[in-house]
Amino acid sequence: MVHKISATYICPGDRNPQKGQVLIVDDLGGIQAIEPAVNHDPASVQHYDGLLVPGFINAHCHLELSHLKGKVPTGTGLLPFLKGVVSLREVPPEEIQDAIAREDDRMYLAGIQAVGDICNTADTVEVKAKSPIDYYSFVEMFDFMQESAAASTFARGKAVLQAQQATRHAVSAVPHAPYTVSNGLYNLIHSANDPKSTISLHNQETPHEDALFRDGTGGFPQFFRDFGIDFNFEPPGTSSLQYARQRLLPNQPILLVHNTMSSPQDILEAQAWNENICWVTCPNANLYIENRLPDYRKFQDAGVQMAIGTDSLTSNWQLSILEEIKTILRYQSYLRFSDVLSWATYQGAKALQMEDRLGSLNVGKKPGILWIETDPRDPFDVQNGQVHRLF
Repeated sequence: MVHKISATYICPGDRNPQKGQVLIVDDLGGIQAIEPAVNHDPASVQHYDGLLVPGFINAHCHLELSHLKGKVPTGTGLLPFLKGVVSLREVPPEEIQDAIAREDDRMYLAGIQAVGDICNTADTVEVKAKSPIDYYSFVEMFDFMQESAAASTFARGKAVLQAQQATRHAVSAVPHAPYTVSNGLYNLIHSANDPKSTISLHNQETPHEDALFRDGTGGFPQFFRDFGIDFNFEPPGTSSLQYARQRLLPNQPILLVHNTMSSPQDILEAQAWNENICWVTCPNANLYIENRLPDYRKFQDAGVQMAIGTDSLTSNWQLSILEEIKTILRYQSYLRFSDVLSWATYQGAKALQMEDRLGSLNVGKKPGILWIETDPRDPFDVQNGQVHRLF
């Protein structure tokens, strides 16, 4: 059966919003044609007030932490937040699995079509094997810059990598952050990946991070000592991202996540070094942990690729890309909805190397089709908008 659907605006994700168009879609959500509405009898077209958009791409999530919702206080800053997460008691495996399955379902209903998911365990494998969501599983490794621990850390990570590879989804090994990965572990991670696979790195989320690399100050040295880690680090006198770049591959697709404290110089130098970088923002998590947001003007001025993530329920109130869009537009209203939507759809799909089938409303794709219900008199005001999955 063929479905004809239209809305106040159709927002394809990879180009400007369009008015007076009809999507012709098959039962499975495959887009067969996009045609002018004047070519169709209005009675044959299902019209929606608001916006039709592609399925969302959640470029950064920690699905395995879904059982920790509400367990860590807001507004503490990153270092107390990390201490709080580490100190949480273990919970029964069935509780972890129930939370993972619940949030996978909720993400799909909230319009999320693909997820870049950080994995420290194999806990998500069972749910991912059955999920309608496309995942890119990033198996994260860290040894707190302890060269002596690199081999054992990698061995544990490799077991998770192999478990995640048993699903239909893309998988790669990734470093956690500049301040938690030794040179030896970087090399082992690279050895596990195809050079064309995407990797992810938490980047410049707190002022303490650059302080550590510039002159050895900030809270990280004491943070590591508090956990009994022998942390002897000679600061290179650079930003954390400059340090990390020397240990990453210049042509590999890289997701840099958070970037709250990234400077214009960091952004421009990184782009000159590797044009395959995508800068992923998780605004609600930034507010939850650090009570601050990136200045998106820096990224706009540099003309870089952007994507949006939810982070985990340890640091967010929900896993919803629409809620992330609302937050960005609420706090930085100079941005256009269509630009932010592109981050949440087409650019996110490019970041996960899924743009050939997801991220935009184009003939031949099955990207998921969502209706954002808004007032047709002001359709791009999404603050009170609700998302409904049509396909």
